[in-house]
Amino acid sequence: MTDTGQRVLVVDDESSIRRYLRAALRAQGFDVHEAASGEDALNAVLRDRPDIIILDLGLPDIDGIEVTRRLREWSQTPIIILSVREAENDKIAALDAGADDYLTKPFGTGELMARMRVAMRRLAAKPDEPILQADNLKMDLSRRFVTVNEEEISLTPTEYDILRLLLQNAGKVLTHRQLLTQVWGTAYESEMHILRVNISNLRRKIEPDPARPHYIVTEPGVGYRLRM
Repeated sequence: MTDTGQRVLVVDDESSIRRYLRAALRAQGFDVHEAASGEDALNAVLRDRPDIIILDLGLPDIDGIEVTRRLREWSQTPIIILSVREAENDKIAALDAGADDYLTKPFGTGELMARMRVAMRRLAAKPDEPILQADNLKMDLSRRFVTVNEEEISLTPTEYDILRLLLQNAGKVLTHRQLLTQVWGTAYESEMHILRVNISNLRRKIEPDPARPHYIVTEPGVGYRLRM
């Protein structure tokens, strides 16, 4: 076991889930803190200052989506939702509230650890970094310059804005609504067709094989994620 020195807050009202996660996370060297309700979670974030939060939605007092919404008023700590709820509406609501990722129970420990690493890497990245990069895809924000495998790619202003948002949130799911409102404005938040067309055009320009996207991954019914 390697001591990572990183603190994880596990929020779940099921003691068996907390016990399982406690053992799995400690085996990876994490310092594990626990909460069994929404109020306990909010207090624990203030008290324990976790580096990442694993949050259930079905809490006995405050729904996990509301907990996420309240935390995002003052904290950017990565939040991974771990829930039995599989409905797209629940996933979208949690991500729109500010969650970084969403896993459904039952889950694989390896996948959870991978998602945690991505979420913490994203937070550690400098927000004012002029160069954004994922694998062989690179964006120079200061020059509005995009390359793939060192070859310049010509993008429309809209395609550039979509790609910039995805790169700035690499590894995190951005919902359709988040992308539409941030690129086109609130009046376009239900205009799914215009987003799909632009994503399709982007893939044709940056993907080695647009039919099997390497960079822009679709989260069915929810949104898109840029693979780090």
